[in-house]
Amino acid sequence: MKALTGTNFRFPRQTATYTGKVRDVYTIAGKYLVMIATDRISAFDVVLPQGIPYKGQILNQIAAKFLAATEDIVPNWRIASPDPMATVGYRCEPFAVEMIVRGYLTGSAWRAYKNGAREICGVAIPDGMREHQAFPAPIITPTTKAEQGLHDEDISRSEIISRGIVGEADYIQLENYALALFRRGSEMAAQQGLLLVDTKYEFGRKDGKIYLIDEIHTPDSSRYFYADGYAERFAGGEPQKQLSKEFVREWLMANGFSGQADRQPPEMTDEVVAGITDRYVELYEKITGSAFVREPYPDNIYERIETNVSNLLARLP
Repeated sequence: MKALTGTNFRFPRQTATYTGKVRDVYTIAGKYLVMIATDRISAFDVVLPQGIPYKGQILNQIAAKFLAATEDIVPNWRIASPDPMATVGYRCEPFAVEMIVRGYLTGSAWRAYKNGAREICGVAIPDGMREHQAFPAPIITPTTKAEQGLHDEDISRSEIISRGIVGEADYIQLENYALALFRRGSEMAAQQGLLLVDTKYEFGRKDGKIYLIDEIHTPDSSRYFYADGYAERFAGGEPQKQLSKEFVREWLMANGFSGQADRQPPEMTDEVVAGITDRYVELYEKITGSAFVREPYPDNIYERIETNVSNLLARLP
């Protein structure tokens, strides 16, 4: 199976490029961004050796759906998605924090809690909680937005403001937007029989206004539980049935890798890669309510993306 793991386009009026963990980003005329959702996959802030077929298309299409469904809450950067793997939007000046919203004690938060932590990013967590337990209300545990090649780091609200990373008024607005987006995402998930467990949001500024940027509510940035059976599994202390990238992290940890700088991630077999694709397709179909059509990757996929994006750019001022 083919996978698109990198691009090297030269679009008209292109002024800069940036390669993220998953996306290749092209700046156009200093005011637009072309974001290509590749099939790369990362875990523990490390890009894994193999790409995951269809992952880029799935992420791009889920993000487009949720950006459209939340633009009444906060304006977002997206103009259009001219190709299944590409989105074109406005370039914004990003805030140097990521807003992590957690509705349940799970994942890295649970691992820290299990090891004795009772405060995460300045937020107090009560004693006696169990894995996958819902918080009384969603909490925000922000991280710094690291430079390329570095790891994001947990940080508290007070540190963000005192260090001048984000001004107090802006940060309060980011919190309000993040919680409102989480509520909307939770409502949409519930309609499909899912629980939105945790997610991240990134924001930027354009013309003095705050915009939602990057992706939203995709399996790369979010974790979902199946609502059906959640209570029974929680009561019995059983693992939750979930749709997220956590299963990739669990597979890596079972194979001796959790992001150690002195170790290479284990190579994934074709069977493991196909299984990850299946999980991404499952999430797409579950959260959108639409069937995902697996069409073969065309030999001219680079030409297709370049043509579709260039045609849209030609219509922008």
